Amino acid sequence: MNYKTFLFFVILFAVTLIPGFSGAQITAPGASGSDKTSYPVFNETDSIYVFCAQTEGAAIAVLMANTSFAGTKTFSWEKYNPVSAEFEFYFSESTGEQRSEISGLADGCYRVTITQGENTSVQRAWVFNNWFTAEATITESNCEWFKLQGEYATGELKYYDLANNDTLKVNKDVKVQWKKGNENVATVLSPQVYNPPTADTEYTLRVYDKFSCEGTSVVSYTSIVTKANFTIDKQNGEAPLIVTFTNTSENGTPGSYEWFFFRDLDDIKNDSQGSTAPVDSIEVVAFDNGPVFTYDYSGTYMVKLVSKKITGPTVCVDTAYLSNYIIVDTSFVAVPNVFTPNGDGTNDEFVVKFWSMQSIEIDIFNRWGKRIHRWESGDVRGFENTWTETVWDGRLMGGRYASPGVYYYNVVGMGRDGERRRAHGFFHLFRDKD
Repeated sequence: MNYKTFLFFVILFAVTLIPGFSGAQITAPGASGSDKTSYPVFNETDSIYVFCAQTEGAAIAVLMANTSFAGTKTFSWEKYNPVSAEFEFYFSESTGEQRSEISGLADGCYRVTITQGENTSVQRAWVFNNWFTAEATITESNCEWFKLQGEYATGELKYYDLANNDTLKVNKDVKVQWKKGNENVATVLSPQVYNPPTADTEYTLRVYDKFSCEGTSVVSYTSIVTKANFTIDKQNGEAPLIVTFTNTSENGTPGSYEWFFFRDLDDIKNDSQGSTAPVDSIEVVAFDNGPVFTYDYSGTYMVKLVSKKITGPTVCVDTAYLSNYIIVDTSFVAVPNVFTPNGDGTNDEFVVKFWSMQSIEIDIFNRWGKRIHRWESGDVRGFENTWTETVWDGRLMGGRYASPGVYYYNVVGMGRDGERRRAHGFFHLFRDKD
């Protein structure tokens, strides 16, 4: 054997005695995460493997030693005893396989020495059975907010400096998360949740660490709040305006709704001028689930709904207003200036247009001032859009047709806005067909 060959075998033998040599490698099948030791004194670094256990005290960790040594070899496993500060026998096997696995391991440091003839390899690794328990409760609940209370327990991941047996800890970086479905709610253990939901809702507490180990707990919030809301089928129109209100409130107690129908805005303003006393702005209070209200007079109106949720002695209240005013149009009268009762189907009748009138009288006079026709209504109701009435068909008393010419009208009425309406003027009556 020459010098170079001898030197090669000496180096090869020395390298196989070095822990961490590639002749052996420890892995941890099924581990959820890993880390590295940070020994202040011991001048080496070992792997840390973390397994997520379901309960405290579980032993589910697994280690596997792999080697490139061929033939029959011995795997000698030892576990570190922090009391004696020494490695003690754990398990040994001789096999022709390239690997050796130990399972059901408790927390601790495990060392494996692999020998095959004069070849030796040593490896170490720490394993931890990491666990969490979590509990979620609701400790307070009122109309404005409720309090989620979270608690958890977890084991410490303690290891030891192999040089002096000092206790060290793995930083788990524990975090907290509250969720409502897929929505993140909070990242602290005991948050206050404002604007509670109007439906019973589940909240999930999740406590987890950087190794993806976690504990969860679910708590159900029983809603004691309501949200008032309503819609209307008409926003404006002529008096009398009939409006149907549809109650769309959430989680209200049946029979506990209050509707407040306000007076005309201008009337409220007028009553408030020059007065320091409170002005009663409410016209009607109703307790129906979905009322139908008739606005007999023109004006500008507001409505609010109060919804209540009654849970034992607790009464939670919410109020909803219309986003825009209900506008009831002012009264109006319009009289045509041409009338052609000639049977051609156009302007054959004298038609007066009006709306929001409570009562109306219409007189027609000839050119000498003699009244030849009267039409009147004591209470015009039941319309929503512009209303028209046939006031005269062109016949005089007795059934004779009136002669072509100029005629005069005079209109006197009372509008639903409380205003007296007057209109007068003349119109032409033509009989010849084109």
